Amino acid sequence: MLNEIYQEAKEHMDKSIEALKRDYKTLRTGKVTTSVLDGVKIDYYGTMTELNQVGSVLAPDATTIVINPWEKNLLGLIEKAIQNANIGVNPNNDGEVIKLFFPPMTVDQRKESAKQAKTMTDDAKIAIRNVRKHANDKVKVLHKDKAITDDENKRAQDEVQKITDGYIAKADDTFKAKEAEILKV
Repeated sequence: MLNEIYQEAKEHMDKSIEALKRDYKTLRTGKVTTSVLDGVKIDYYGTMTELNQVGSVLAPDATTIVINPWEKNLLGLIEKAIQNANIGVNPNNDGEVIKLFFPPMTVDQRKESAKQAKTMTDDAKIAIRNVRKHANDKVKVLHKDKAITDDENKRAQDEVQKITDGYIAKADDTFKAKEAEILKV
């Protein structure tokens, strides 16, 4: 019974770490990745559709992204969606493809990206602590219903805290690695 609570808490905390890593992909580092366009959608025949679903999105070098839509009539929609997404560059439409030229990041931009990564990490830690609270609430219900003893209750809450501490440390390690990547020139 308690092992199920531990396992469920670990699964939810793993999901928080995965979500953190996914969020990190939207941050700009020294080398541009196509993931900066994740979340940019266009109205494709009445359905909001991701850019990578309406054309190829490639990063041929460290500072350029090229979007080649499968239908040329989408160029204007894609261009407008990128401008509205406010990702820090203006799209260049040559009638065939849209190119995004990212200038090298300044020190201030790197610090700002690192600050955003820190905020994302703090949000992930909050999610992990919420999972801890949920697991502890389940343990307290078992204790209240006399399904576990006082000693088992204490041990269970200590175990949940130990699991939580491990995932908080994992979130911090993930942040340190991302921060080093962002600040590296």
